Amino acid sequence: MAMISARDMQKIVAADPAPRTALAANVALMEQLAGEAARPALSLVVLTGLVRLADFAMIVATGLSLYMGYIGNAAGQLPFYALYMIIIGLAAVGVFQTMQAYSIAALRSPLRQIFRLAGAWGLVFLSAFALLFFLKIDLYISRVWTMAWFAAGFFALAIMRLILARMVAELAAAGRIERRAVVVGGGEIGRELLRDIAKSAQGEVRLLGVFDDRTDDRSSAGIEGFPLLGTIDDLVDFARNARLDLVIFALPITAENRILQMLRKLWVLPIDIRLAAHANRLRFRPRSYSYIGKVPVLDLFDKPIADWDVIVKLAFDKLIGALALLALSPVLALAALAIKLDSRGPIFFRQQRYGFNNELIEVFKFRSMYADQLDPKGDKLATRDDARVTRVGRFIRRSSIDELPQLINVVFKGNLSLVGPRPHVVNARAAERQYDEVVDGYFARHRVRPGMTGWAQVNGWRGETDTPEKIQARVEHDLYYIENWSILFDLYILAITPAALITTKNAY
Repeated sequence: MAMISARDMQKIVAADPAPRTALAANVALMEQLAGEAARPALSLVVLTGLVRLADFAMIVATGLSLYMGYIGNAAGQLPFYALYMIIIGLAAVGVFQTMQAYSIAALRSPLRQIFRLAGAWGLVFLSAFALLFFLKIDLYISRVWTMAWFAAGFFALAIMRLILARMVAELAAAGRIERRAVVVGGGEIGRELLRDIAKSAQGEVRLLGVFDDRTDDRSSAGIEGFPLLGTIDDLVDFARNARLDLVIFALPITAENRILQMLRKLWVLPIDIRLAAHANRLRFRPRSYSYIGKVPVLDLFDKPIADWDVIVKLAFDKLIGALALLALSPVLALAALAIKLDSRGPIFFRQQRYGFNNELIEVFKFRSMYADQLDPKGDKLATRDDARVTRVGRFIRRSSIDELPQLINVVFKGNLSLVGPRPHVVNARAAERQYDEVVDGYFARHRVRPGMTGWAQVNGWRGETDTPEKIQARVEHDLYYIENWSILFDLYILAITPAALITTKNAY
């Protein structure tokens, strides 16, 4: 089943307006879960990827240490041995992967895995010996060094597995490797799903409870020992106040209309959404499924910019943001001096805006209005010839120099990205209506961290948003960016931002 795009989801939302939130079935428990100080989960993809890298580095480092200690580089054979060690290291990691040695369950059971690693490690070396023999180059490799590397390499891998088991246990105890999940649907499929996940996904998923729109006697206060937390509308509010990573629909795939009704409420959230497939008679190819423990699921929505992409984008923001802060420091200093000489008041202006997952964040700007006429909540957006804007303010707003202090948010606070949907002020309106009332699916733009510049801004949708058409165009461009993100896309947007700022005419 192909994942649903944001554009298709907008059409579904527009065709069927959402009803208002129903009363929660267990308000106290929802508030307790939402109030937990749950730290973000570590990506299992990143974690297991780092373990693979550590195995490879350990294997090569062990072989290299023994080479330098026993053979040395007098014979000039280091390049040949280094290539041999790299090939062995890659082959070993590949075989370990085939044996599922990098699953969380395997990492938490080191003694059982050590025997399997021993067999895999031996298989790699036997295969290497056979290859060297048939290529008639076995005489070029020291047998003493090879046997020493085989023994030392396995010992190092075993010690590393014991250390990793301790680390993973500590991370699990702190809730850092478990995904916080809820199940949607309290019928028989939901009950079966809850039982299966509880058995096979221990340590990987923490089930918080069940959400169900049914309000008749088919719903109860608890299902298979898990609390009934409320309806789908309650789930939207819950996900914005608690750390939630995964939503699993426990509904038959034939209930298409009901699934779509629920999806149009949930797709705006930065979470993974799955459809349980274990009870469906319709069968897909094995590659169509992903798994939660041993439970097969179909992917409906993925959290955008996840796993390694988060690491890459964060490193990109920190590095390029720090370089930009240094390079632009003369401009920042001149702007600060001009603001101070032009009017009384502070140089910086702090404004609350909506960030990732609708969280309120405080962004830095250069003050561009008179100090007694500042608008912290954006009750009235700036317009052409706005009397509140100072002389210097007009220039720095027009050129976007007033936004440069947001590099502080990028580099030091981490609540802004260099590129992403622009964060809007709390009370921003278009045609006297809140943005989310004008645009269906508006909050879907908050599934990623907001940015200093974005795809909408470089396409001319910057500045005043006095009509529904303008904010609609912004949101469409933001959703396109989210669905098509890549580092190259970020670089392209950054590269054309200066030219876009010069040509934009509706920023006041």
